[in-house]
Amino acid sequence: MPRTSDRDTLPRILADDVHKDFKLRHTHSIKETALAAVRRKPLTTDFHALDGVSFTIGEGEAVALLGLNGSGKSTMLKMISGVLTADRGKVLTRGRVAGLIEVGAGFHPDLSGRENIYLNAAILGMSRKESADRFDDIVAFSEIEQFIDTEVKHYSSGMFLRLAFSVAIHTEVDILLIDEILSVGDEPFQKKCLARIRELHAQNKTLVVVSHDLDMVSNLCERAIVLRQGKIVFDGPSADGVEVLRRG
Repeated sequence: MPRTSDRDTLPRILADDVHKDFKLRHTHSIKETALAAVRRKPLTTDFHALDGVSFTIGEGEAVALLGLNGSGKSTMLKMISGVLTADRGKVLTRGRVAGLIEVGAGFHPDLSGRENIYLNAAILGMSRKESADRFDDIVAFSEIEQFIDTEVKHYSSGMFLRLAFSVAIHTEVDILLIDEILSVGDEPFQKKCLARIRELHAQNKTLVVVSHDLDMVSNLCERAIVLRQGKIVFDGPSADGVEVLRRG
């Protein structure tokens, strides 16, 4: 086991030569597939979502993953969260990870908001007692008290966001992953979410953010990793990373 002094210098996130490919299908029916086969056209092509990505993120850092659509940033975030695994290379994390990657992910549509709080908290590693102790705070932050016993299949996307975000930020989290989720919801709630994220950062939590709101990430994150066609083209101060992305 490493000494305490050694552990303090260990990264929270390590990506080492990460590769991830997806198969892109070019046919959508049996007829199209048969015609393509007769004409000897390829039925699929490989898409290199991540092509040898390496970086480390230390404790307490706030890092933006930037790139145009298809650059690999959301794929990288899902690697860190454990939703996806690398084809080659490795992604390691140290500590409890909470991911706000897709609105409503992990919610059971036939359960109430109350029941889904306990379900999502358990997925994020919270004990039943932890969930019970923080239940009132979670509900108050979400601002959906009157709907908490309603089945979530009747929730709007904004209500999903409020509840999912509230559960995640009330978890004893070491690493918080956020993917475009702040684009959903009204402006007052977005500001409240950003304020809470800044509080977590001030508590030395590690943040990894994916967003097309470049001004927001430039203010929130001190570091940016810019991806282009699955490769890192910049890793440095966020303001400089935003300029790299804007220049194309």
